[in-house]
Parts: sequence; C-alpha cells; structure tokens
Amino acid sequence: MDVITRSDLPGLFQAWDAVMAEQKDALILLDGVMGDGDLGLTMVAAFAAAAAEVAGSAEADLGMVLAKAGMAMARAAPSTMGTLVGSGFMRGGKALRGQAALAAPEFALFLGAFTEGVMDRGKARPGEKTIIDALHPAALAAQAQAQGGAGLARTAAAAAEAAEAGLQAATGMLAQHGRAVYYQEKSIGRQDPGATVGCLLVKTLAEYVQSR
Repeated sequence: MDVITRSDLPGLFQAWDAVMAEQKDALILLDGVMGDGDLGLTMVAAFAAAAAEVAGSAEADLGMVLAKAGMAMARAAPSTMGTLVGSGFMRGGKALRGQAALAAPEFALFLGAFTEGVMDRGKARPGEKTIIDALHPAALAAQAQAQGGAGLARTAAAAAEAAEAGLQAATGMLAQHGRAVYYQEKSIGRQDPGATVGCLLVKTLAEYVQSR
C-alpha cells in the first residue's frame, strides 16, 4: 500500500476495533494493577463508535472523517483515555483537512498532530509514563522516514518499531499522571496501560498498511 485513501478508512477502523476487542481483557488487567480497571471497556466502546461513524459517513474529506471519528470516540467513551484518543483523532484529522490520501509525508503529519492533540489535552510530555511515551517516538520515527524519502510501508513500520521501543522504555519510568501516581516508585517496572494503547494504535495501523 503506497497511500491510505478515504475508501481505506472503514477497513482501518474495523481493524482498530477488532484489536481493541481482542485486547480488552489484557487492557483491563493492566489497568487494574494501578488504575481503575476500565481501560479495556473504554477502548472497546471508543473504537466501536468510531468504526460505526466511519462506516456510515458520507463525508468525502479524509481529514474530516478522522476528526468526526474522534468526536464519536469522545462521546461514546468520555473517560480519560477515550477523551485523549478522541482528541488525537480530532487534531490529526484537522491537520489533514482537504487531503485525498495519506502517503508517507501525510502519515507523518497525522501521527505528529495526533500526538500533539493527546499531549495538549492530557498535559503530559514524554518521559512521564503515559500513552505519549509510545506515540511520541513513533511520530518522530515517521517524520524521519518521510523526510528521508521512504514510502508509506517503511514509514509506518518504523513508527511501529519506535512505538514498541517506547512502550518498553515507559515500563522503567516513574508514573506522573493518573491513579498510578499514588504508587510512586512501585510504578517503576510495570507496563503502562496508556503506552500499551498507543503502541496498539500505531502497530495496527502499520499492519493494515503492510497487509494491503
């Protein structure tokens, strides 16, 4: 796949929906260690709503479709992570307004804007053991690949590799947001649920690109 077009979006959101449903119990277990244990349910509700929105949309503008998917997520799952991920899609969609397709440069633009949207909404930065620790390195890797002239498949694969590395790095960090803060040093060495979601998002996107 050299580009992601408007017609590819229903399949992409179905893939995200399927992955979150598949990972629901694992996310619940992760979140239950130092959180309230509802992350799996939140992500299932959010991506089911987004997939339904995209499948039923007559909107032709690719950026608008992504933004409206984010709005649907925020409505369906108004918890912290639902709002954060929804904000990411809204910001990413806004950055792609008027685009007909995503090649490597637009992919990098989307991922960077998505990450900025999540950071602005959650007031988090890299190194604080959150979803940002998977998204930020993924966005930087995508930007580097796109600027170097790589195609979409390689750019997406590099982003996924960086997201996985970011997730692993976040495990060794001290939590600075959410209920996990109360565990202080005990949060070090535990896999972060938010970073896990970020990694799943990027890896599923890369796998979708690779499979087409």
